[in-house]
Amino acid sequence: MNYKEIALLGATASGKSALAIEVAKEVGANILSLDSLAIYHDTDIVSAKPTLEEREGIKHFGIDALHVDEYFSAATFFELYKNAKESSKKEGKHLIIVGGTSFYLKSMIEGLSPKLTPSKETLEEVEQRIKNLKDAYTFIEKSDPIYAKKISYHDSYRIAKWYEIYLESAEVASAYFAKNQKEAILKDIPIYDILIERDLLRERISQRSAIMIEQGAIDEVFRLEKKYTRLPKPMKAIGIVECLSYLDGKIDKKELHNLISIHTAQLAKRQETFNKSQFPNVVKLLKKYLKEKLLSNF
Repeated sequence: MNYKEIALLGATASGKSALAIEVAKEVGANILSLDSLAIYHDTDIVSAKPTLEEREGIKHFGIDALHVDEYFSAATFFELYKNAKESSKKEGKHLIIVGGTSFYLKSMIEGLSPKLTPSKETLEEVEQRIKNLKDAYTFIEKSDPIYAKKISYHDSYRIAKWYEIYLESAEVASAYFAKNQKEAILKDIPIYDILIERDLLRERISQRSAIMIEQGAIDEVFRLEKKYTRLPKPMKAIGIVECLSYLDGKIDKKELHNLISIHTAQLAKRQETFNKSQFPNVVKLLKKYLKEKLLSNF
């Protein structure tokens, strides 16, 4: 068998997971999920991950790979991809990479610089420095204007990363990255994106939000909080944070559904914007035409 792999992107609730499963069944493929919430155990409902029944026997990588209190980054998906590719080749299967968190796909295409693990002392100092984001960004502007132009003054994540590199390596981030070239692990992969009308997507998001609540999202979040507390980063994800507000008595069920729908629609818009700007050669089609195009790769 001539092993092949493709990537399927799409906004949350666009139907990409179901389409990937359909194609995987026809061509004999495994699936690698790029989803920053489905990667965790115990998030079955709030992540809207496909159930075992919905997976129809198709092996999925990147689902239930970590516990909520375990750290992960783009490098984690590098390892998941390597494992998925190796396993698929051994099984005589192709690989379909699918997910809404396409930042990880971009990272695999562009590569990551060698990992720099900050010490506890560095992390504590970074935390202090970014308490005033404006001052922290101003320092970066003066010290590393190349990096500063790539981020906004309120991008706390990337500002913190800059300080981690600066404090650990004694170099500004742009100089560090120039010395430590990125190594890509994905090359020349065909990328597809589901085109969906905005009104239809909003309707699907609203329906999915209602189903999540009906299926027990509130109870699932209650169990998550009891098991992990509210400290881990995933506990701030859409669907979880709104259920926590409900459990706190701040909103009722109608408001819960409304907020999850609004925040998910906002996420979908950000995903569409990111995909459009970061993947210029992507093939974007309506779902009814996309399946045939995907099958033509195998």
